[in-house]
Amino acid sequence: MVAPPPPPTKPATTADDGFRMEHDLLGDEQVPNDCYYGIQTMRAIQNFDITGVPIGHFPQLIRALAMVKKACALANHELGNLDKAKKDAIVQAADEIINGALLKQFPVDLIQGGAGTSTNMNMNEVIANRGLELMGHQKGEYHYLHPNNDVNMSQSTNDVYPTACRLAIVFSDDPLIESVRNLMKAMNDKAEEFKDVLKLGRTQLQDAVPMTLGVEFHGWSLTLGKDLDRMENVAQQFSSMNLGGTAIGTGINTDERYTSIAIKKLSEVTGVALTTAPSLVEATSDMGDFMSFSSMLRRLAVKLSKISNDLRLLSSGPRGGINDINLPPMQPGSSIMPGKVNPVIPEAVNQVCFQVIGNDLAVHMASEAGQLQLNAFEPVIIYNILSSLRMMTNATNMLAERCICGITANTEHCERTVRESIGIVTAFSPFLGYEKSTALARQALATGRNVIDLIKEEHLLSDTKIDSIMTPANLTGPSSLLSDVKVKNADRSNTHLRNPSTVPLDQIFGPAVVAMESPRPPVGHRKRPTAQPSP
Repeated sequence: MVAPPPPPTKPATTADDGFRMEHDLLGDEQVPNDCYYGIQTMRAIQNFDITGVPIGHFPQLIRALAMVKKACALANHELGNLDKAKKDAIVQAADEIINGALLKQFPVDLIQGGAGTSTNMNMNEVIANRGLELMGHQKGEYHYLHPNNDVNMSQSTNDVYPTACRLAIVFSDDPLIESVRNLMKAMNDKAEEFKDVLKLGRTQLQDAVPMTLGVEFHGWSLTLGKDLDRMENVAQQFSSMNLGGTAIGTGINTDERYTSIAIKKLSEVTGVALTTAPSLVEATSDMGDFMSFSSMLRRLAVKLSKISNDLRLLSSGPRGGINDINLPPMQPGSSIMPGKVNPVIPEAVNQVCFQVIGNDLAVHMASEAGQLQLNAFEPVIIYNILSSLRMMTNATNMLAERCICGITANTEHCERTVRESIGIVTAFSPFLGYEKSTALARQALATGRNVIDLIKEEHLLSDTKIDSIMTPANLTGPSSLLSDVKVKNADRSNTHLRNPSTVPLDQIFGPAVVAMESPRPPVGHRKRPTAQPSP
């Protein structure tokens, strides 16, 4: 059954040339004639001049909200509550917005009071006024197609706005996934290129043991891969919607069949398999999914920042730093120091990561601040998440294309550092023993001598043995050389056990262990401490 026509509303009137007069609860307001938005959007523009970032700055959010409006119009028409002419006008206007038109007609600041009402009304007014044009009417003639009565039928900001936010995250996640894949590929390509470059590993910024530069790059790729798996599951995480819950999740002012039909239509419009949340009341008030996703972005940011730190350290120098690698020079680095080139790309990535980590804190604080049946702070939640998604996507692409792909290795410097390092003594420790190796390290450090030269000078190992220990395969992974060492050490240390009956126990296990295993009196016969009388 088609719903009866709404009561007539006060029509827009011409105020001055180039403006129309619109009316709402608070009175009249002039709206430029070339604007598709209306009076409520005008009030939001006046009220919320905060970030300078309009909602149109995030096309995925606008696209998602237009899809929700289209799906709702289709559902309302199927239920007989919206006539075909109005449905067609809403759907066509929504399709234009979905395809990227009219983005400049969404000027409302993304951070706003009202739990997203200004964003919802901005969309309602643009669709209504564009729909009026398609129907042959003038903008503002809302008695033919009304932003609230028709475009917003069976809806509340409290269900359509979070639904659109969830979809916007799903749409915005795909570019980030692709950018992380590109970064991983760039790292894997460098891992293959540098697989034979022997370099010194470092722990706590001190010389440690050798490794290959290829392994280092491969490790960075692997750690990003763990987060890629999580990002690829985001569509499933955000597929449960509260659409149809209207104001607080109870579904007031909707047909009992509306929710299931609206979700079905939205799935068809978006191409995403969507479901209705088990509890619309819970889904309307809880921000758990947004917190989880923001935390995932923070985790990725922490890893990217650490990788950027490593890149800056490894390229430090060129003569006074580590200098294992060369980053591609992007721009002159100093206005006063000629020839200086700074690691500007990793530095920029660091700063993006700092911002994303801060955004995550804002998301969690806003999530905690929700009260009773609604969280009024969803605008700042989605602002920070979409900002983080955009920045992380751009930063990972930048890091891959303008840094990782152009890195070169200082191969000779890396190998010389390994040979001259005190840390190389670790490779000889199984053959010389820990104490002797420690003495060699101290001597090398005190005299500035090379560890290998000291070993040769003291005739501790043959040249052949030294060469076999110093092979890259032995220095950078498990070694077959150690199996023979362990057998010999075991033979020497266990000779006194071949006839244990002739050896005192304290020589085998130590006097402390023997004392521990001596017979003890039964528990009940142990002497208990007695309280001393007070003086």
